[in-house]
Amino acid sequence: MKSYLAKPLEVERKWFVVDVEGKVLGRAASQIAAILRGKHKPTFTPHVDTGDFVIVINADKIVLTGKKLDQKMLRHHSHYAGGLKEVPYRIALAKKPEFVFEEAVRRMLPSGPLGSATLKKLTVYRGPEHKNSAQNPETLVLKY
Repeated sequence: MKSYLAKPLEVERKWFVVDVEGKVLGRAASQIAAILRGKHKPTFTPHVDTGDFVIVINADKIVLTGKKLDQKMLRHHSHYAGGLKEVPYRIALAKKPEFVFEEAVRRMLPSGPLGSATLKKLTVYRGPEHKNSAQNPETLVLKY
């Protein structure tokens, strides 16, 4: 019996819209990362981008549990000595909730060209409206 390997030109992609209002950041990001990667399809192939497009709305209403809003830091480094920048998630969510959600999903995807191509299929909006109505996205309800 032979294994099925998906070919990049044969992949059929769908568009999904996800409302993350009141959802926990990590749980929502992990489920969306799996959809972007294509792990929900029976034709999943690890080295081929078989995932679907995802539109995320209400990113400003995402929730962090416990004391993470004040204790957890969003960190990045400038690659210079002493170049570590830290911002508490409360401030980061107030200023750029789209970036916070994209970062959470990006860190759950593989690094390299496959992960970069996968992340380009994610679109995050702060409020309830989105500009992708021409693609006729299906509403997707997350499990948690």
